[in-house]
Amino acid sequence: MRYIRRELEKQIIHAMRDFSALVLTGPRRAGKTCLLRHLFPKAGYFLLEDPDIVARLRADPHGFLDAVKTPVILDEVQNVPEVFAHVRARIDRQPRRRGQWLLTGSQEAPLMQGVTESMAGRAAVLQLLPFSTRETPKVSLLRGGYPEAVARPGSARLWFSSYLQTYLERDVRAVTAVKDLSTFRRFLALLASRHGQVLNKTDLAAPLGVSVPTIAQWLGVLETTAQILIVPPFYENLGKRLIKSPKVFIADAGLACHLLGIDSAAELAKSPFQGALFEGFVASEIIKSQANDGRRRELYYFRDEQGLEVDFLVPGRGGAVSLIKCKSARTVTPSDATPMLRLAEALKTKRPRGTSVKMCLVHQPAKVPHPTPVVAPGVRAWPWRDFVGQL
Repeated sequence: MRYIRRELEKQIIHAMRDFSALVLTGPRRAGKTCLLRHLFPKAGYFLLEDPDIVARLRADPHGFLDAVKTPVILDEVQNVPEVFAHVRARIDRQPRRRGQWLLTGSQEAPLMQGVTESMAGRAAVLQLLPFSTRETPKVSLLRGGYPEAVARPGSARLWFSSYLQTYLERDVRAVTAVKDLSTFRRFLALLASRHGQVLNKTDLAAPLGVSVPTIAQWLGVLETTAQILIVPPFYENLGKRLIKSPKVFIADAGLACHLLGIDSAAELAKSPFQGALFEGFVASEIIKSQANDGRRRELYYFRDEQGLEVDFLVPGRGGAVSLIKCKSARTVTPSDATPMLRLAEALKTKRPRGTSVKMCLVHQPAKVPHPTPVVAPGVRAWPWRDFVGQL
């Protein structure tokens, strides 16, 4: 597979100019190693999943690192977290040297603990997610953005099956002690069936015969390893009784389709989950755009007890906010914009005069474009590729 340029490259180059170390996190198989080896072809490389390398590093960390020539890539560093302390010591000896240590890892929470304790102020922390549609048009609602699934869509079903097995046996057990993997597999399938819904832990626990704290722990594992998106509700004093639980999405659309047993475009078109999958796909693209630009992750949804619902809200600068409604159909009508218009009115009464409220209706592209992109006053309809392109 030829190399596909990643949008995060710019942030990595800047980080290596300003920091002694870089910690690149993200889900397994998102392309972290490929990206760093492409950007820094002359850097040394050590995979900390190789038993021989791990044994040498643990037996004699000073001897191992003394023999390493920097810059160097230490891949999957979560397997030997004690390496952070030794790298810190070397950074402190030469604090003005930049761009010497490139560390990658697939499990963000344990890595963050190591960075907080050992590397504070010494390392830039960035997250690489699977491909976005801005990086390659091969990313799709059916296959998602993982590089192997994008490169070989005909083998995507087998790849996702293998990925889940690897993920269950390695990452899940490394983060927490999941004793019954078969129940955890059922939990993943059940969670996929709740894709795009308000999270109800009791509703997930009952069919599996496990406790609510167990469900909370498993959700934490999935969020830690970047397999799900938890989208919190938008809170603002609007004089409304609001839904306070978050929404949950499988982070990658291709993995979500696989868990739901959707293997073809024809099956996707007929699936009752198409709308929720499209909504999650848009959410994922927004999060990828924020991560690739080095911005803070900010994505919310709005729903009140009277049924007013807007799929996503994205805060901007100076109190500005973007309201986003997703529609998996190809036809859009003025009535589709009604929830955003109602929420925009409520927001304007609570915010300073002149605060910007942008409204976007994101939809599947039609063969014959809509005669005008404006479907209601202040509301623009965007085919999803155009919307993603301007994020």
